[in-house]
Amino acid sequence: MVKLELATFILIFGGLLSSLLEGAYVGMNIGMDIKRPRPSAAKVVALLKAHQINHVRLYYADVKLLRALSLTGIQVVVGVTNDEVKYFANYPSKAARWVKEVVVELSPATNITAIAVGNEFLTMLPKNESRFLVPAMNNLHKALVAAKLSRKVKISAPQTTEVMVGTFPPSTAKFSRESTLRRLLQFLKNTDSFYMVNAYPYRQYVDSGGVFPIEYALFQPGQKIVDSNTDFQYENMLDSLIDATYFAMSALDFRHIPVVVSETGWPWAGDNETEPQATVKNAETFNNNLIQRVLNGSGPPSRREIPMNVYIYEMYNEDDMPGPVSERSWGVFFSDGSPVYPLNFTTGSSEKVRVNSSFPGFCVAKAEAKDQDLQGGIDWACGPGETNCSAILSPRDPCYGDSVKNRASFAFNEYFQRMRFCGGNCDFSGTANLTDIDPSYGSCRFTQILNSTRPACPSTSPPSGPASEIGKASRIRTSFGRVATTLVALVFLELWTSRY
Repeated sequence: MVKLELATFILIFGGLLSSLLEGAYVGMNIGMDIKRPRPSAAKVVALLKAHQINHVRLYYADVKLLRALSLTGIQVVVGVTNDEVKYFANYPSKAARWVKEVVVELSPATNITAIAVGNEFLTMLPKNESRFLVPAMNNLHKALVAAKLSRKVKISAPQTTEVMVGTFPPSTAKFSRESTLRRLLQFLKNTDSFYMVNAYPYRQYVDSGGVFPIEYALFQPGQKIVDSNTDFQYENMLDSLIDATYFAMSALDFRHIPVVVSETGWPWAGDNETEPQATVKNAETFNNNLIQRVLNGSGPPSRREIPMNVYIYEMYNEDDMPGPVSERSWGVFFSDGSPVYPLNFTTGSSEKVRVNSSFPGFCVAKAEAKDQDLQGGIDWACGPGETNCSAILSPRDPCYGDSVKNRASFAFNEYFQRMRFCGGNCDFSGTANLTDIDPSYGSCRFTQILNSTRPACPSTSPPSGPASEIGKASRIRTSFGRVATTLVALVFLELWTSRY
């Protein structure tokens, strides 16, 4: 028993110490508006660990995923939904119960470091609802104080840049809802917390109607833009938006609250006519350049000494989201864990990722899959999946082959190659997987669609494969830091063992 407690203590303490010693970081938003099969909690955590993603933000208290994150050291921001805000504002006991069930009972094994109260609450809900935000935050904070967790777990409330006016030049930015924002900022100051902002250069670029060059939005070299009021030079749009947030806070006399970018990203697909800049190339460029920008450790021009911490929107393509194609195309991974494009979370260099950016592989039937399950997949792909199956309709056709597996592999791959850019995946109720070996034979050729030649996505949400019960789920470190973590853990090991 003592050995188990000791091992757990060292792991948890090492994770906490690492978080104190690290510099700027890039985290990931995890949403689960995904058609089945959704990735299991275990698969989500495995993917995070494989890509060394050590910070995540969840939009609601997904207890199954929170438990799966235990003993990983991954720092978690857990969300309170917009619907829960009014509830917690009016019923302090309900807020206390939520803190107990979500934070107290799962900590410290799950490294919950913050609570995000609502998401864009001030712009998503009617104006008269805004009065509930800060009271809800206060009630949650009181519960943390009672549990003696208020120093470890901070509370904030992510807002969009739309709560500001005059964001360019940044020095002229002001909040449009001064009274509400003043109360929010006073809470953040009193609790030593941070301001969370969802900042999207993609949306700013589109809304500007071409006033700003695309290179400015993508962190690419180009002409610097100067704020004539301050002489600060801006090399990219995200720096400008973050500085606008700092200036808006300063206008209300709050000058020392750090800013965390709770959402930013770039869609990799969109309607060809109305969303031409939503491309794989632009999304890959933006996110890799974003990572490089963050990991240089400096803040925006007005706050160079404050690291820029961001959460990329988002981990998976949420193919169940309403709206235009781009709304379902922000993910850096498909739901089966395959990357949409190469991304390196430790360097921001796509060249160092062991992923073929041109072609992810062929989707084929698993060797152990049962014929009746494969036939169900064929029927779905060639029916609701709208796949061209003319090559496997009869024994005379070139890809009919001598088994159900042959035909399934062809149908699965045809569907995957056509739909992988639009949210489709290679799963088929757990009967398919990816391979880098070309399964073509004789006159039967398996389709290969490269990123550079991707087809247009349908205007409606694409089908994602037959329903599966598999994988259900609910929604700059330095070497010094690692060495210090090890040394201090050893010291505590010695102190701990001396007690027994």
